[in-house]
Amino acid sequence: MLSQDIMEILSKSREWGWVLEPDAKRLLALAGLKVPEFIWATSLKEAVGFAEKIGYPVVAKVVSPKVIHKTDSGGVVLGIDNKIALGEIFHRFSGVDGFAGVLVEETVSGLEMIVGSKMDYQFGPVILLGIGGTGVEIYKDTTLRMAPIGPKDVKSMLKSLKAHELFEGYRGAEPVSLEELTRTLTAFSSLIIDLGEEVESIDLNPVICSAKRCVVADARIMLY
Repeated sequence: MLSQDIMEILSKSREWGWVLEPDAKRLLALAGLKVPEFIWATSLKEAVGFAEKIGYPVVAKVVSPKVIHKTDSGGVVLGIDNKIALGEIFHRFSGVDGFAGVLVEETVSGLEMIVGSKMDYQFGPVILLGIGGTGVEIYKDTTLRMAPIGPKDVKSMLKSLKAHELFEGYRGAEPVSLEELTRTLTAFSSLIIDLGEEVESIDLNPVICSAKRCVVADARIMLY
């Protein structure tokens, strides 16, 4: 069952048909998924204060109801390592159509994955898992299951990926926490079931997983 806070986020987002990323991350956190530490800054003072509190480097993303695909429009900047650079980026973003602030968040490292869901009119909600990041359309290494999914389904999904060895610590790399990944996917599955027909699709790309945690670094929620 959806909480009142989640319902309020969905309600206010219907004006533009999708959920702005800061609200999307708040919604996901309310549902039990981990997100980076972040702030929705409407002033440069807020942005710099937060960045200095959590420590550089940080990520900055433009927040605007008119910009859905932020990366394609230059609205995402990684590796910002000082307040002067952050100030320049904030100033540039402020000229974007519909500017509503800047999302400033901690930098997260690990294996990039994609997690998503779409409502199939015949079968209901479908959950996708795969290798994510900017190369998702190149590698096309994904797998699908009908929601809801449990721990056994997560294990099966991982094994069906061509790059499944990456999760196990390929060539000396630290293995991804299977416990954290399973917790993330089952929490996501529960959210999808609760959302029902409120949402058309959800794309979490990337979800960055390490030996300690899985964090939703980017989220797009499209409404009906």
